[in-house]
Order: sequence, then C-alpha cells, then structure tokens
Amino acid sequence: MAYFETKNIVKYFGGLAAVNGVSFQVEQGQIYGLIGPNGSGKTTIFNLINSYFPLTKGDVYFEGEKISGLKTHTVCQRGIGRTFQVVKPLKRMTVLDNVIASAFLHARTKAEAVQLAEKTIEFCDLAPLETKVAKSLPIASRKRLEIARALATKPKLLLLDETAAGLNPSEVELAIDLIKKIRDSGTTIIIVEHIMRVIMTISDRILCINHGMVIAEGTPAEVASNPQVISAYLGEDYRA
Repeated sequence: MAYFETKNIVKYFGGLAAVNGVSFQVEQGQIYGLIGPNGSGKTTIFNLINSYFPLTKGDVYFEGEKISGLKTHTVCQRGIGRTFQVVKPLKRMTVLDNVIASAFLHARTKAEAVQLAEKTIEFCDLAPLETKVAKSLPIASRKRLEIARALATKPKLLLLDETAAGLNPSEVELAIDLIKKIRDSGTTIIIVEHIMRVIMTISDRILCINHGMVIAEGTPAEVASNPQVISAYLGEDYRA
C-alpha cells in the first residue's frame, strides 16, 4: 500500500459534487502537486483529508491505516499537518507564541513547546521576527509563519495550500527553497498551487482535477503536455 492514498473520495454539498471519485497515491518523500481551475475541488480535497469536512463516500489511508472518519485533531496527531490558503495567525500574539501554540500538540511542558517552536522558527528563517506581533507581518512572512505553525505539529505529511500566492518573484524563489528544505528534512508534501513556476519546479508527480474529477496524473512534463489539462487549465499560451 502507498504511504498515502485516497480511494474514490466523493463530497457532495447538497446536489453539487465538489469532489467526485478522486483517487491518487503519494509515496513517502515525494512532493505531490495538485492543480486545477478555481473551484475545481483542490482545497475541498485537503478538507476531506484532514476531516474538516466529512466524506460523502470513499476512504483515505495514511501509513497503511484508514484515517477517514477520524476527528481533525486526531488526523493531525497521526502526522498530517496543513496550511490554509487564507492565512489566519493569532494576530495579537507574537510569532513565537503562535508557533508555541502549535507545538503543544505534542509537547508535554511549556519548556518543551518553546524549544520546539524556536527550532521551527529558526528552520523557517523567521528568527529575526520572533518577537513581532503576527498582525504586523507582511504577507510573505505571514505565509512563512503559517508553515512554521504547521511544522510545529511535527507532520510526517504536510498539506500546503497556495503557499506562494500573493508573493513577488523573489519571495516565490524563497518559498520554493523552503518547500524543498522541508522535503529534504523528511516530510512528504502535497501542494496546491496556481503558480506554475512553483508546481512544475518542485513536484515529483502532479494530479490535475476539473469539476471535482481527475483529468490527468503523471510527471510534470506529462501533465503539462496533456491536451485536457491545457484545455481546462493551462491554456494554449502555456503549450506555446
């Protein structure tokens, strides 16, 4: 069995199938890209993986065990962390305190939580901002804080939702470097991203969905040249 797998997952909202029979596998150590038009179901898939939404049908497996149906905090304790497309830090708390709050998922004492938080902040190159209040941070730093908060939960699998959205070109390059650094540290990654410079650079494999259904899966080169992907998402300019 794959390290992580979804089997025919389905999510209906009323009569609308937001996700309709999506199956894919992710091997340990991979960066797995998830792409598709706005509203195609990408973030909904993340919400199904971590049980933020209940599945209508299908199953999710992690490390050989079924995790669908578990509570959201239990999924996180099992080793699946995530970031959100719209970052929502604890605005009136410092960067350090934001990460400490996440570290308490596993830390038994405050000293242990502080130690883990400081290590995570250093890893994410946020140490100079450690005492800054979260609401004062620019978007690039808030995105990085969102990642640090997720990493403080000690994920084995990290779900990244549009980490590079809203960043300028130099900030995008720094984001790519951090994602690779996370992968190299031993964390498997599934990433939703619209910036093709990011997704095509870092992904080992990519899944493209449209209207909640899979239209292509393969290496970045295979997906980028797929006529259905070009028609539904990338556009003819990308083929050129």
